[in-house]
Amino acid sequence: MKRVLVTGGAGFIGANFVYYWQGRYSDDFILVLDALTYAGNLASLKQAMVSPNFRFVHGDICNRELVEFLLEEYRIDTIVNFAAESHVDRSISGPDQFIKTNIQGTHALLEAARAAWLKPGLSSPPAHRFHHVSTDEVYGSLGPDDPPFSETTPYAPNSPYSASKAASDHLVRAYHHTYGLDVTTSNCSNNYGPFQFPEKLIPLIIINILYGKPLPIYGDGKNIRDWLHVEDHCRGIDLVIRKGAAGEVYNIGGCNEWTNIDIVHLVCRHVDQAVAGDPKLSQSFPDTPAARGSTSESLITFVSDRPGHDRRYAIDPEKSKRELGYSPAVTFEQGIKSTVNWYLQNQQWWKDVLDGSYRQWIEKQYRDLSQKPVKEEYK
Repeated sequence: MKRVLVTGGAGFIGANFVYYWQGRYSDDFILVLDALTYAGNLASLKQAMVSPNFRFVHGDICNRELVEFLLEEYRIDTIVNFAAESHVDRSISGPDQFIKTNIQGTHALLEAARAAWLKPGLSSPPAHRFHHVSTDEVYGSLGPDDPPFSETTPYAPNSPYSASKAASDHLVRAYHHTYGLDVTTSNCSNNYGPFQFPEKLIPLIIINILYGKPLPIYGDGKNIRDWLHVEDHCRGIDLVIRKGAAGEVYNIGGCNEWTNIDIVHLVCRHVDQAVAGDPKLSQSFPDTPAARGSTSESLITFVSDRPGHDRRYAIDPEKSKRELGYSPAVTFEQGIKSTVNWYLQNQQWWKDVLDGSYRQWIEKQYRDLSQKPVKEEYK
């Protein structure tokens, strides 16, 4: 039985991972640590909280003292680090927070793990694993005929976001080679699925369609990404944690390259079909094109490209397939359809995210925390 600390567990991929892990390893203990910034949503974990083997702590990974306390108090043997600032546009307009969370935060986690698991004087350290979740963006940009990124592709980050993630990857590697910490790293392609914050492409397109708002497409829309359903990503991480060799890096990809404009067309078709098949959606969203006898594709609007926009990403997951038995299971057509349906069936979740009302609930849940001593606060 594992005792797992999931950092950033109230975010998109982190929350999906919590549900994945609970569904497969119900006897394991899960502790989520999340700062609940704009992309962290405690409401995403409501169903997870009913488990007696689940705890949530509102805190920052940069707080090394807190992390050390949690590792000792809850006898954690596995860390899965999802905590990160991840939106490229935000990193361009405000890089400071990306440096703090992605680099300094990862360093604080590594130091806390080293203090808890590699105590001086121990004849042998306890069994442990620090798994670091990274991105394909650290490898830079591919040309149209270049082979996909592999684990040996040189790093060439092009945005403050990807540069900060690259730095954190190097720190994780260094703590294995210098101190002997049992670490693994996974680099994934673009994720999509339930609980994704509405600033990201697919949920943004779905919600804008429902409200009849423009669908902004950068440049010519021909930027290519390798898309990975979040369930496949969680399964890949599971395989790395259980089977991956210490100190190794594993790429987790979807083998599924699409241009941005083609994705938008696909999402438009699925939303239009859903609205056409459900009169209640037309009543709830009278401005959506399908409710007015038009198509969602009429909302597509091309806008100026963002600075340093990488042209193409693609992941080669051959190492993960060969050593871990990984391969993506969710087809893009299935995944997009289920994702569109999830946003249509969980409107209150994203409406609360957009209007901020869920933060009132958070404040109510944690109103008295600041009144308590540090250690009592997290028991």
